[in-house]
Amino acid sequence: MPDTPTIYFIRHGETDWNRDRRYQGQRDIPLNDTGRAQAHRNGAALSAFLPAIADADFVASPLGRTRETMEIIRAALGLAHDGYTVEPKLVELSYGLWEGTLQDDLARTDPEGVAARRTDTYRWRPSGGESYADLFARVSGWASGVARDCVIVSHGGVSRCLRAHVLGLDPELIPELESPQDRVLILSGRSMRWL
Repeated sequence: MPDTPTIYFIRHGETDWNRDRRYQGQRDIPLNDTGRAQAHRNGAALSAFLPAIADADFVASPLGRTRETMEIIRAALGLAHDGYTVEPKLVELSYGLWEGTLQDDLARTDPEGVAARRTDTYRWRPSGGESYADLFARVSGWASGVARDCVIVSHGGVSRCLRAHVLGLDPELIPELESPQDRVLILSGRSMRWL
C-alpha cells in the first residue's frame, strides 16, 4: 500500500491494577515505577527512528497513564513533553461494572457475565460497558482518517482493534491478540513488527 502512513503504537506502561490483574478500563489509574521504566525503554527504542518521527503526529488517549507514558517517551526523544494531541476515541474499552474487580474474583462476583463472555468474547458487553465490537467500530473510524505517520500511546484493547483494522484481520480474533507494555508496535501498510 504506497503512501500508507506508518503507525508507531505504544501501550501505556504498567499500573498497579495491571500488575494485580484488576480490570481498569476507563478508570484513570496512574503508572507505577515498572510502567515508567517501560515508557523509558520504549522511548529509547523509538529514538532509532529520529529524526524522521520528530515530524510525525503524536497522539494519546486522554487517560493519565497514557499521557504520562507519552511525556516520558517524548522526553527520551528530546522533544517537548507537551507536543502531542489527545484523542478521546483512543480511550480504552469500558468494562462497565467490571472495572475495579480482580480477574480472579469474577467467577464469584459475576458468573453469568463470565459465561456469556466465553460464548462470544468479541460481541459480549459487560453491564454499563462496551464490547470489542463497539471498540473496533470506534477505533476503525478514527484510524480511517489517519493521513500522516503517527506515534500513538493508548491501551491494550485499542492496540488489538487497530491491528485488526490496519492488517485486515478477522475482528473475531481481536480479544486473543497480545498487547505487551514493554514493546513498540510498528504498523506499516499491511505489515507489523515489534520493536
